[in-house]
Amino acid sequence: MNTLLFIATLLLTAGVNAAPACPPLLNFSLMDIDGANRNLCTYAGKVVLVVNTASQCGYTGQYKGLQALSDQYGPQGLVVLGLPANDFGGQEPGSNATIKNFCEVGYQVDFALFAKTGVTAANANPLHEALAKATGERPRWNFHKYLIDRSGTHALSFASQVDPQSKEMIQAIESLLKAKPGHSKYSEAGK
Repeated sequence: MNTLLFIATLLLTAGVNAAPACPPLLNFSLMDIDGANRNLCTYAGKVVLVVNTASQCGYTGQYKGLQALSDQYGPQGLVVLGLPANDFGGQEPGSNATIKNFCEVGYQVDFALFAKTGVTAANANPLHEALAKATGERPRWNFHKYLIDRSGTHALSFASQVDPQSKEMIQAIESLLKAKPGHSKYSEAGK
């Protein structure tokens, strides 16, 4: 009887101590630039900036601004995720190793880079598909940005021409960073 009581207690307390479910906009696994599978649930409670990147685009210089955001706001809870895509103008033709070298050497990128992927409606990775549904906007070119709040349930969308260091982007990031994990400042960030 004591064994049965012990097992029942374990089962009850396991439900109480279980980790909360992964937020819907982060409930994905993607391959990183080095070929390792990465569970995006590890970013729960953070503000996440997702950008589809390309090495041969007129917006490629935005890598510098993205790294500056990562450096400045990373300690406060911002995570930048770069997802290279060759969907627009064939402007990301290189291999993952080539892309990684380009980013690290040319722009000193140390934020998370993922394996080359698709972001358009025809071949979107699951994360971009969820972000397009959440915001009603799909990337129309390289360096489209999605900013996911700490709750992992809401996202803002920024067109390619919105510079990472723009007033619009900084205000949205700072507003979302002020929100406590588990609470959304979504309405205060402009949507």
